[in-house]
Amino acid sequence: MTSPSHHLSRRDLLAASAAVVVSFAAASCTPPRGSESPTPAPASRGPRPSASDPWRPAVHLTAEKNWLNDPNGLVYHDGTYHAFYQYNPRGNSWGNMSWGHSTSKDLVHWEQQPVAMEASVDEEIFSGCIVVDTNNASGLGSAQNPPLVALYTSAYGKNGALPQGAQAQSAAYSTDGGTTWQKHRGNPVLNLEPTNNNFRDPKVTWYEPGRYWVMTTVVADAQVVKLFKSTDLLHWDFLSDFSGVGAQGGLWEVPELLQMSVEGSTARKWVMLLSINPGGIAGGSGMQYFVGEFDGTRFMAEDAAAPDAPLQESQWLDYGADYYAANSVSGAPGGKPVLLGWMGNWDYAQHVPTTPWRGAMAIPRELTLVRGEERFELRSGIAAAAREVLERGEETSKDLTVSSGSEDLGTDFAARTQLIDLELDLGTAREAGILLRHSPDAQDGLRISYEKDSGTLKVDRSNAGTSNFSEKFSPYHQVTGRPADGKVRLRILLDTSSVEVFAQDGQAVVTDTFFPDWDHVGASVFSMEGETAFAVRSRAL
Repeated sequence: MTSPSHHLSRRDLLAASAAVVVSFAAASCTPPRGSESPTPAPASRGPRPSASDPWRPAVHLTAEKNWLNDPNGLVYHDGTYHAFYQYNPRGNSWGNMSWGHSTSKDLVHWEQQPVAMEASVDEEIFSGCIVVDTNNASGLGSAQNPPLVALYTSAYGKNGALPQGAQAQSAAYSTDGGTTWQKHRGNPVLNLEPTNNNFRDPKVTWYEPGRYWVMTTVVADAQVVKLFKSTDLLHWDFLSDFSGVGAQGGLWEVPELLQMSVEGSTARKWVMLLSINPGGIAGGSGMQYFVGEFDGTRFMAEDAAAPDAPLQESQWLDYGADYYAANSVSGAPGGKPVLLGWMGNWDYAQHVPTTPWRGAMAIPRELTLVRGEERFELRSGIAAAAREVLERGEETSKDLTVSSGSEDLGTDFAARTQLIDLELDLGTAREAGILLRHSPDAQDGLRISYEKDSGTLKVDRSNAGTSNFSEKFSPYHQVTGRPADGKVRLRILLDTSSVEVFAQDGQAVVTDTFFPDWDHVGASVFSMEGETAFAVRSRAL
């Protein structure tokens, strides 16, 4: 969890336009769950996008009003997904950090619930996680009614349990399915000696061989992940530090340790997810990851980039500017990690021109681990539960060939929110792509293109709407790779103020926010200096 006051000096914004090379080749552990208490009754559905609120997401989680950032306490419980998140109940900018709460049955339609844990002058409630304490090891519930246990960062104020400014890990619990929360009387349950002002972001993983929980935390400004273990979620013993590899240009935040199966084999590897701000591949905030082994004490990354290596050598979960602090849903069905990430960037998040709300989550994603040509790699796709909803509508399709020009796709592709599957066969063209949410004269719009000679996929928002709210609102982001069969395949989730581009079955993803005029709904394809064959499929959402 980042406070604006904690920012370090950022890397040169040239990182935002650096070409990142990936290969476009032709891909949470918790104890078994027992009986669970019922979920709370859903609140009413919030407001929808309109001409007076043109950038409110239609298919992404946001708050009805006020500031929202990092997701916390993600848990699947009794058939319901719970998303808690950093929330300001008193305003539309960062501050008064509390845990907001929304619930969903399908990861697309979210219902906002009352604030779960609210800030006080003594303690703000920073980032953390929730697990189902199936066996009531904490003693905070009962065998018949196991508790939900939250581990979170206490950021102490003037009269807190620790000196003002100190951060430590605390516990809270719920015995009514996440509706109400009680703080543990023994808080904090984990502190450093001496106390530290940047010790935060607990995330808990079950380690089956040792039959204990492993917590990852950070000392953010020292770029160190600290690992601890516990059998009861309340008493924690130090295991080891993880540091000295990967991008180091800013604060390390929101770490998570996951064990994953390698696609197509019986092998299993451990993956460390880690956010960094600033110093991300697109400038400002970003998410890197490491693949390796965990022996119950230490995580050892394999083939990791050196700290002084170019950013392109690190492994990135997303190459856009607006994907940060993602962590997995504890107990999610399906066998693959399901991530929810904040769709924002600390370079400009407090200045985006939305009201009365500010901040949204990216579409939930599921991860797949594959063996790449040189090292293990993660693939990202829309989570199965969300994908089922997004693919439910009627599909509109169009196949066409364009030579050195552009062609409007017509009103069937003019939805403000749509799921698009686009295949490009560049043929003789130098560059080709799609222009979305463009003006009637097609002079403005979000431009997604692929350049054949360089193999560069680019998402260009420089002429896609309002951008004068921040000089750090970087104009475009790109990733480089070559499809094995010469055909570029993109899955594009377009919402009213965001785009998520999944390239080649999720081998690379670019997530960006943008702020178009409400009336700009045009969609066109274009081919430059030659011929391109297009296959376009769309579902209005």
